[in-house]
Amino acid sequence: MSQFDVDLFVVGAGSGGVRAARVAALHGARVAIAEGANYGGTCVHRGCVPKKLMVYASRFPDQFKAGVAFGWSTDAPSFDWKRLIGNKNVELARLEGIYHRNLVGAGVQTFSENAELVDAHTVQLRASGKQITAERILIATGGVPDRQLFEGSHLTITSDEVFDLAELPGRVLIVGGGYIATEFASLLRGLGSEVTQLVRGPSLLRGFDDDIVAVLDEQLRRRGVRLCMNESVKQIYPRNGALDVTATSGQAFDVDVVLLSTGRHPNTRNLGLDRAGVEVDSRGAVIVDKSGQTSVESIYAVGDVTNRLNLTPIAIREGQAFADRHFGKLEVADLDYARVPTAVFTTPEVGVVGLSEKLARANFPHVRVLKTQFGPMASSFAGLQDRVAMKVVIDEDTDRVLGVHILGDGAAEMIQMVGVALTANATWKDFRQTVALHPTIAEELVTLKG
Repeated sequence: MSQFDVDLFVVGAGSGGVRAARVAALHGARVAIAEGANYGGTCVHRGCVPKKLMVYASRFPDQFKAGVAFGWSTDAPSFDWKRLIGNKNVELARLEGIYHRNLVGAGVQTFSENAELVDAHTVQLRASGKQITAERILIATGGVPDRQLFEGSHLTITSDEVFDLAELPGRVLIVGGGYIATEFASLLRGLGSEVTQLVRGPSLLRGFDDDIVAVLDEQLRRRGVRLCMNESVKQIYPRNGALDVTATSGQAFDVDVVLLSTGRHPNTRNLGLDRAGVEVDSRGAVIVDKSGQTSVESIYAVGDVTNRLNLTPIAIREGQAFADRHFGKLEVADLDYARVPTAVFTTPEVGVVGLSEKLARANFPHVRVLKTQFGPMASSFAGLQDRVAMKVVIDEDTDRVLGVHILGDGAAEMIQMVGVALTANATWKDFRQTVALHPTIAEELVTLKG
């Protein structure tokens, strides 16, 4: 009989933790998991899912406008924020129920409270004080928004709170230039808010391809997002029910809500990592090796808490690999973090896989770049000004496609399939030999010339 209460204890029931717990249990392990907030974690409750629902909602005005050209008549459609939020909450509750039922159905013991480490093999449930021993412990507590400190910073909100605002704000100031900040700028503008976005650097989406970012910048401005580069907040004062914001340049803004979206950091506070001897870096991220093992032999970590590549599918894949390796006794290949498809759900949206032109030129001696811009058929017919931009980066010496970058309707769906090709080391010849599907936006990916 085992000397431990369970074979695996998982701290955190987000995407990675739930996958690891459920798969380990299905492999026959005795598994327990603790979650003090919501089963499903950030992605389900404060990230991917509610954000995408709001993105869908924000795109209806364009559809109503375009419908006229296609023969449809619409009678002054109106938007009800409270109805959207209410329906969103019903959907998230449904998804949380599925997550919890799947865990219980697999035989996982669940604890709806936070847990912290006592030592290399012991966790303590914070509310009840109950201690549980485990042969292995998996940390899967994700990340939390950064909160800048300045005068009046307590008057701001983060992406954790924006989904539950009582009213759609009339005037919003968004601080940050990453994909979360830019997505919120786009969707809130689409829903009808006046949006100003302060970007600390010279451009949006640092690390994304420069050409794609330039087109997105142009499209967001055209849609009414006010972009202010090389700017941040100095102080905020409440005034007459609104917020008086002074930027570092001295520029002033009068808004209803200030949304801070300046990054996220690993959620490792009060986890007892130091007691257990688990090493973290300067950002508080749990330091792990390729297999997810920490500085303590029996303790592992997956997902955003490791600050490697902070995407839900990565956490899920890491959780699956951990469970298969340790409890399924399966051979598991190392995850390729270099060719992971990702999307920015602005309008228009961005889909990316592989290297930007800048990174490719820094790592390969001979790089070939093909790119195009055009107005998609549906938008042109409706008299809209939406653009599609595509860019393919190729290693000239081997003809291997190093990166694909797409901006436009359906970019996220397209880039998932392109990711398969890049994972298979497809060459540009492979792309060119694929027959185009007409009429589509995606056909441009196999007909590009240059």
